[in-house]
Amino acid sequence: MTRKSRLLVGGGVVVVAVAIAAFLLMWRPAIAPVSPPAPTSLDAQTRLAGARVVALGDCIVCHTAKGGKPFAGGLPLATPFGTIYATNITPDVETGIGSWSLEAFTRAVRYGVARDGHLLYPAFPYIHFTRMSDGDIAAAYAYLMTRDPVEATAPANKLIFPLNFRPLLAFWNVLFLHPGAQQPEASKDAEWNRGKLLADGLGHCASCHSPLNLIGGEKSGHAFDGGIVDGWEAPALNALGAAPKPWTKEQLVTYLRTGRTSEHGAAAGPMLPVTRDLATVPEEDVQAIATYLLSIQKPRPVAATNVSAESNTSTEAQRGAILFAASCAQCHGPKAPMQSIGERPTLAFSTAVNAASPRNAIQMMLSGNGWHGEDSMNYMPAFSQIYNDQQIADLASYIRATYSQRGPWTDVEAMADKVRKENNAR
Repeated sequence: MTRKSRLLVGGGVVVVAVAIAAFLLMWRPAIAPVSPPAPTSLDAQTRLAGARVVALGDCIVCHTAKGGKPFAGGLPLATPFGTIYATNITPDVETGIGSWSLEAFTRAVRYGVARDGHLLYPAFPYIHFTRMSDGDIAAAYAYLMTRDPVEATAPANKLIFPLNFRPLLAFWNVLFLHPGAQQPEASKDAEWNRGKLLADGLGHCASCHSPLNLIGGEKSGHAFDGGIVDGWEAPALNALGAAPKPWTKEQLVTYLRTGRTSEHGAAAGPMLPVTRDLATVPEEDVQAIATYLLSIQKPRPVAATNVSAESNTSTEAQRGAILFAASCAQCHGPKAPMQSIGERPTLAFSTAVNAASPRNAIQMMLSGNGWHGEDSMNYMPAFSQIYNDQQIADLASYIRATYSQRGPWTDVEAMADKVRKENNAR
């Protein structure tokens, strides 16, 4: 046999071996469908525990479209690779999970595999849910199976090639899915271990608050360093101690349960509905999350206080001052009743105003914070239809120069243009 022939044969063997390995990685058997369990067959206490689990997992946040029925799916989830639409997890037999057994539900939660055997996209955070206990999974199943069934099919995902080819997820899972229960750390108390389990597992905080690598996995060694979600910056959770006014446990618990705290600001964007879910769970759960998060803080860097006088008198800041007086001072000015009486925090403590990037400040001005009835403390009107990109950038430059001790942002108008286009594309 010639050298060329040997190379061809060897190459063929490698190709066949890779194909076999790929098939073994990709193939998952279907689990037989079942009839939906009768609600009366599911224990009331288990359903109640399931409500707590589902709230901690923020299931309704991702699986409910704007104006849609609870848990019926259809919410577009923007990713760097395209848009994924959340699936229907009501007990509808045809379009939801009504035909799923507890076994099928458990496999989906732990391994990201649907009842019929197809692989789920990791926008569903099974790499974190895999740490859930059997009891918590069974409770969540019981709760979801007693929701109102809704017939609703999610739109087709819109992902770039080759990420729209689901079998490739098998290789992704090899890299990022590490099944197994989370073992408690003996040197830590029960509250800390509970908090770590919730933040790393069921609460999947790292899935939003961590940067992603080129293939959409969380960057190794950068958990909680901050990420981008639906056009908003999810701030670094390990830098809470580096805020202009470092977070205390009490403040963090208040923020997570109410969506605001008097010394830091109000939740907005994707975080706001998360706080509404956390308001429904026992406070000890949120206390545990806060305890864990505050234990992972990185050393506080030396504060940058070398703001030049030029940044406060720049042309952009001067234009922004006029716009601020017209549209913002009524709520955010130092003598505004909503600040002095309504306990609105000064913008000097705002995470968005003190961030390295102007993204969230711009996003807040463009998108606002919708009206939520009597809970008006979180309301802010959107200015996307009122101000153009230059005006939004001028406002951001003024706020940064006036309220932050950190240096001016650069390319603010370009960021305003980028964020507006991202919002319009959704």
